[in-house]
Amino acid sequence: MSPAADRPSSSRRRFLQGSAGAVAAASLASLAPKVHGGVDETLKIALVGCGNRGTGAAVNALQTTGPVKLWAMADAFEDRLTQSHEILSKGGNLRRAAIPAEIGKRVEVAQERRFVGLDAYKRAIDACDVALLVGPPGFRPEHFEYAVAQGKHVFMEKPVATDAPGVRRVLASAKIAEQKGLKVGVGLQRHHEEKYLETLRRLKDGAIGDIRMLRCYWNGATIKQPVPHDGLTELEFQVRNWYFFCWLSGDHIVEQHVHNLDVCNWIMGGPPVSAVGMGGRQMRTGKDYGDIFDHHAVEYTYADGTKMFGVCRQMPGCEPLVGEFAVGTKGEADVGNGKIKSGADEWSFPRPRGGAKRDAAGPNPYQVEHEALFAAIRSGTPHMEAETGANATMTAILGRMATYTGRTVTWDEGFQRGRALGPEKIVDWQTMPLTLPDAAGLYKLPQPGLIKDV
Repeated sequence: MSPAADRPSSSRRRFLQGSAGAVAAASLASLAPKVHGGVDETLKIALVGCGNRGTGAAVNALQTTGPVKLWAMADAFEDRLTQSHEILSKGGNLRRAAIPAEIGKRVEVAQERRFVGLDAYKRAIDACDVALLVGPPGFRPEHFEYAVAQGKHVFMEKPVATDAPGVRRVLASAKIAEQKGLKVGVGLQRHHEEKYLETLRRLKDGAIGDIRMLRCYWNGATIKQPVPHDGLTELEFQVRNWYFFCWLSGDHIVEQHVHNLDVCNWIMGGPPVSAVGMGGRQMRTGKDYGDIFDHHAVEYTYADGTKMFGVCRQMPGCEPLVGEFAVGTKGEADVGNGKIKSGADEWSFPRPRGGAKRDAAGPNPYQVEHEALFAAIRSGTPHMEAETGANATMTAILGRMATYTGRTVTWDEGFQRGRALGPEKIVDWQTMPLTLPDAAGLYKLPQPGLIKDV
């Protein structure tokens, strides 16, 4: 997986063909013959990972064009599955948004198809046509590998892995999926957002000239609170608190900032060749917060020498900023807000009349990405987003390697030599993670300058 390999040209034709928007733009009303041969066109969905994001993905999948039903569910913990099923089948609010009432009519998850445990994903995937893989990212390569082996179409959330061996597994499975004609979507929804598609089209057409520098940010507050350790095995505690453990989340630079890094790769036509940076943990302290940092600042270098600066921070009370910015020889762009300035000329992506929130400019990209995937499944047209997801994920992992070690890490070094972070095999809840607390219950943080391996 070389960052220079298969780098697309900057022509508009290649850009539109290569972007997920090309699929999303296809008319859903004129689909080719259905994949089920006209006997039963209903696509049965399995939800693997029943947290907030998983439940949200199910809502999107159940609103796609054509007959669909939620047929199976799986989660490591029964309470999460029960809560998700309750919300989906009876309605309610998910992250302050009301779930449409018609969703419940498409939920047909009998008790015998509600699977709980560490291997529950296998039974849910076996029962479906389309698997939604939305559990902790550390399990994503294993879940994806199994779904592809069983011949299932897949939607998987970002990031697609938390370490380099995981990225390599995803890429290997993606090749098999393509050979089988399977469709794979990845939750990098900016590729399906009209604002980004139009802004990137203009940048590819030279609106600001040659790109000289990129900046991107995901600065905000802590987005999760830890679950207490009481009564849990060490593995249960870490999986319950997956966001705060690097082997399960990848650190927030991988789990969250991957969106912004992905956009920069999109602009450049491929991933960077090296990274150097710094990071640490200043405010989010204590044994319940695992072993991840609360801030990262990384300088990436692309093959042509272009620099990209990626910054992410999770500190309450600090100034928030989420977005991507590009500077070129003729002007600059605020990509996240769909604004371009070149000399005296200014362009902004049109907003709905009367002003609107940022994500109200056009169709909901979370919904569009599922429409694109399910349309491709029904029509038999190609849809493979795994490599884009792997490139974005590995870019974020590369940045984490740089901040953890305190030195420059090249793409080839990180991708080929990066070590696995999780246990080689998880048998049951008594399996011990590689990351363990000391006598005081504290988890050892990475120490830049002392850590040599990546």
